[in-house]
Amino acid sequence: MTQQLILATSSPYKRRLFRRLGVDFDAVGPEIDELRRQGEAPEELARRLAVEKARAVQREYPDAWVIGSDQVAALGDVVFEKPGGIEGAVAQLKQLQSKTHRLISAVALATPDGDVETATAICEMVMRPLTDEQIRRYVRQDQPVDCAGAYKIEEAGVKLFEATRCDDPTAIEGLPLTKVWGLLLNVESVSLIDD
Repeated sequence: MTQQLILATSSPYKRRLFRRLGVDFDAVGPEIDELRRQGEAPEELARRLAVEKARAVQREYPDAWVIGSDQVAALGDVVFEKPGGIEGAVAQLKQLQSKTHRLISAVALATPDGDVETATAICEMVMRPLTDEQIRRYVRQDQPVDCAGAYKIEEAGVKLFEATRCDDPTAIEGLPLTKVWGLLLNVESVSLIDD
C-alpha cells in the first residue's frame, strides 16, 4: 500500500520545484506562527519553521509522510521577511546590494511513527553593486514581493548576482531538492520512491 506524501506548503514555487522529483504528492498549506523568537539564529529559525510546518500538517494527516520547508534570507543576523510590496522589495535590495548574504533552506520530513528528520542547505549569495534605478527596474520586472530577499533568481533576478555558492542550486529557489530526496531515500517505506 502506497502511503500519502504531503508537501506542507501553499507556495506555487515549492510545488513546481517538488514536481521535478517525479513522485505523487499532495500539497497542504500549514497554519503556524512564523515569527522569529528572541535570540533565534537564522539557521535555527529556518529549521524550527520547517519542523513546525511538517508537524502542523501531520496533525491533520497522521498516516502521511509530510515534508515541511522554510527559507530564510539573512545578512549576518538580520533576517529579511517577504517584502509584501514594491517599496519593501526596493528597500531590501538596497540593503543587500554589494554584499554577501545567506539563503538558509531547511527541510523536515515527519513520518507516521512520529520521527522528524531534518536537513539544511546554506547558499552564499554575492550581489552586484546596483544603482537605485537598476533596483527599481528589476523590481518592476519581476515583482518579487512574495520572496524573502526580494528577488527571483530563477527569473531576471539572476542578473543581480556576481556569484552564488551552494551545494544544492534548487535551495536558492526555496526548496533544496537534493536534501529532500536524501531524506526520502532514508525512509523505510520504499513505496514512496519510484526506482
